[in-house]
Amino acid sequence: MIKPDINNINDFAQIALLIEESRNRAFQKVNEELVLLYFKVGLFVSEKVTAGAWGEGTVDELAKYIAERLPGLAGFNRRGIYRMKQFYETYCQSSDCFLLWVQSKAPIVSPLATQLLTHEDDTGKVSPVATQIQDINYQHNKFVSAVLTQISWTNHLEIFSAIKKSEQRLFYLLMSVKEKWSKLELRRQIQSAFFERTMMGNNIHSLLQPHLPENLFKDPYIFEFLDLPDVHSEKDLEKALILNLQKFILEIGKGFTYMGNQYRIQVGKKDYYTDLLFFNRDLQCLVMFELKISEFEPEFLGKLNFYLEALDRDVKRPHEKPSIGVLLCKGKDSEVVEYAMARNTSPALIADYETKLIPKSILANKLHQLAEQLSKGKH
Repeated sequence: MIKPDINNINDFAQIALLIEESRNRAFQKVNEELVLLYFKVGLFVSEKVTAGAWGEGTVDELAKYIAERLPGLAGFNRRGIYRMKQFYETYCQSSDCFLLWVQSKAPIVSPLATQLLTHEDDTGKVSPVATQIQDINYQHNKFVSAVLTQISWTNHLEIFSAIKKSEQRLFYLLMSVKEKWSKLELRRQIQSAFFERTMMGNNIHSLLQPHLPENLFKDPYIFEFLDLPDVHSEKDLEKALILNLQKFILEIGKGFTYMGNQYRIQVGKKDYYTDLLFFNRDLQCLVMFELKISEFEPEFLGKLNFYLEALDRDVKRPHEKPSIGVLLCKGKDSEVVEYAMARNTSPALIADYETKLIPKSILANKLHQLAEQLSKGKH
């Protein structure tokens, strides 16, 4: 076998990269067309069934017709076609999921405008209603192309078969687009109640530390992949997280670059060691995780702030933002945390961690209770 000239390796690598990028774009385009096809088929079937023109027997006939007309084509059996119908109805113009997306982008007219048929007023000019309908059509086409077609059909099946609430469906849709989750990654995030934990974390941030970024940190964190016993040491926890670093980063969120464990910082004549240190590309700052196997104590915060000050003075680069500290504890009293954080000026978060999955119903109740507390606090 002829070995390439070492001087040409970099050139060859660039060509290989171009091939991979082109292949990925081709795969993405195929997926976009497939999802769009399923959406259009779902629209057609939904309208026929809703109008009473088609019954269940008609869908069976359609599945048989496609099998005979296009042999070897997968996904168009009876169940698959009803999945497409469900897919369309879940994300059609009048769906709560789409309306939530619209509200999150910009305020527009009520969806009731789509029910109005008048396009011109008595003067012959285009009425505001017509403009509003056109705007809704545009927004929905944008929603389909910018969100729905950007994730795989298998991910769509995971979301609308496991998630019933519209705001949660939209959350997992947008996160799948942003983080490029595989089917297994998405399934784990749903099973570990990623939505509930993120919302709880965001509520706590707004209550304690308004300058912390949203949709990045969670509370609690779930480390069921560590296979740790109920009784374990901080060293055991740290070692297990390092051995499962890829899964740990998936749990804390993408954009993190691992810088090391027991990262040494020198203050005066003494050396100190942080537990886990990362750099976050999106935030452009250092993020330090300190591990505690006991319930939160106020003195933990003093040590965390000390480390953050040392990182900002001696490790942080001039163009980077102030470091963030995350204190992972095996439980915490929310009132103690609130008192401890009341005069704290460093960007820090105190979060629980669990080594086993928590039932989503429990997390949902906690989120509801926290929302009620915040609501009372505003009044």
